[in-house]
Amino acid sequence: MTYERPVETAPVCYRHPNRTTYLACSQCGRPICAECSIDAAVGQRCPECVRVVGTQKTVDVRRGWGTARRGAPMTTGIVAVTVAVFLVTFALPGVGHEFVDLLAMDNRGVAAGQWWRMVTVVLLHANLMHILFNMWALWVLGPQIEREAGSARFLALYLGAATVGSAFAFFLGSPIDVGVGASGAIFGLFGVWLAGAVRHRRTAYGRYLLSQLLFLLAINAALPLLIQGISWQAHLGGLIAGYVVGDLWARMGRGRATAAYLAVPAALAALAVLSVALG
Repeated sequence: MTYERPVETAPVCYRHPNRTTYLACSQCGRPICAECSIDAAVGQRCPECVRVVGTQKTVDVRRGWGTARRGAPMTTGIVAVTVAVFLVTFALPGVGHEFVDLLAMDNRGVAAGQWWRMVTVVLLHANLMHILFNMWALWVLGPQIEREAGSARFLALYLGAATVGSAFAFFLGSPIDVGVGASGAIFGLFGVWLAGAVRHRRTAYGRYLLSQLLFLLAINAALPLLIQGISWQAHLGGLIAGYVVGDLWARMGRGRATAAYLAVPAALAALAVLSVALG
């Protein structure tokens, strides 16, 4: 007796039935082709899932992450404030020295109880190249996360990752180290993207994103070996914090109150400050 094996039909894009695809919307699960796929911090979305009040917010993957800035006021605000502080310190060196004395991540000051330095360090940068790199990375990585999570959660993530990065710099650095820069917070954004890529590593988009992120992280891991003065400790701490936040946010789903999402980076920041206080 013989049986006919059932023919397996490959999935097709729900908007383009003539196109075979193995991509799917990470929110509703509908099959989508590359043209219909819209990248997000935690996967890819179909056009229907990103439609808001009759307008569609899209990001063209071929033009890179975060091409559309609309709907990301916190990212824009952080860039504006950070650049303004840098311009003041550049134009008024005396004020710049006072800012460093008061706001920099000075391990001796933090050991004396000046824990605000673990957060305010994000406002200061050593030179033009330093701020250009960090603000470019924020401009590229930030908007998608902010649109997905909301402005309040994004700010909590940014400051929480900075705080954890500062704690790593405190414990793994020299007792007399003085650091400036938003690198810990920036690597927190890397961590969120990395968590999303790992969660979607079985999709074509997830594998592509994961390979790109690992390549960028490998370059950044090598830089401290070539350039003195880079705080790899803050990078590592921020990356771990961002990954944890991104993974926990994804596991929480979309039904929780905003306070529940804010509690995740806030708890990590509190744990970092407490560890420094006890240490």
